[in-house]
This record gives sequence, C-alpha cells and structure tokens, in this order.
Amino acid sequence: MSMYFEEITQDTLYIALEIINSNPEYNQLENGNVTRTIDDMEKEFLNSQSTSVFIKLDDTYIGIIDYLLENPKDQTPWLGLLIIHRDYQGYGFGVQAYEIYENEMLDRGLKCIRIGVIKDNHKAHSFWESLGFKYFKKALWKKEIEISCYEKQLEQN
Repeated sequence: MSMYFEEITQDTLYIALEIINSNPEYNQLENGNVTRTIDDMEKEFLNSQSTSVFIKLDDTYIGIIDYLLENPKDQTPWLGLLIIHRDYQGYGFGVQAYEIYENEMLDRGLKCIRIGVIKDNHKAHSFWESLGFKYFKKALWKKEIEISCYEKQLEQN
C-alpha cells in the first residue's frame, strides 16, 4: 500500500467534510460544534495562506494535512492540522503521514516545524510528543482557545 498527498479542491471538499465530521470530539474542542459545514471546509482548506492536502492510501482518502510553509507571525513552518478519518485511526497512518510530511519539509531545506495543540486534546499531546515535538509556550488561538505550542528541530539524514 502506498501513501501520498493530493490537493483538496472545490470538487473534493465534500470528502474533507466527511473526514472532519468523523471526528466529533475534535470538532467540539476546536469550534464548539460536533459537526462542521461545507462552508467551514471552504474557508479552512481553500484559502491562499495554507496548503491543504488529503492523505491517501492507494485510492482511499483517509485523512487531511493542512500547513503553512511560513507563518507570517514568526516566519516558521506550522503544521495546522493532521487528522485521520475515525475508521482509519489506530493503524499508524498518522505517524506514516507525518513522516512523509516531515521528509517533504526536509527536502525544502526547512530546519524546524511548529504545531499548536488544543489544551484539552490529550491524545494529540501524547501523539506529537512521541514524534519528538517539544513544548515551548502557551498561546491563544482564535482569541479564546488555549493551545500548547510545540516545535521539532529537523535533522538531515
């Protein structure tokens, strides 16, 4: 089985919605609702700031990665979202997708990646720490959601 990324487009937004809505706990933490709308998907994944791609396993859409190559606030790459469809969680696909992403960032010559994890998303804190991310500060996201900021220094092999 091969894993790769495919750009999210207007025509595939409905698939993004299905993946996001398969994770109601995350939606509740992220915006206070267990489901999102197609309009939410358009704002989040079809904007000029971030790169939004599906994680595909052969022909199956199993997740989404959304990232900024350079956050205007700190001139650093930020991984905004890595989410796996509920049906495909627990098989190591998140780790595999992250490794592909990290290798792409290394190929671009980037030295570090930052992420923000919602304070109460305990599974995510453990996941990112297991991948070598180190906590560096607290911040507010969308003016009211407390997040923990992590970063990982990338090493060329």
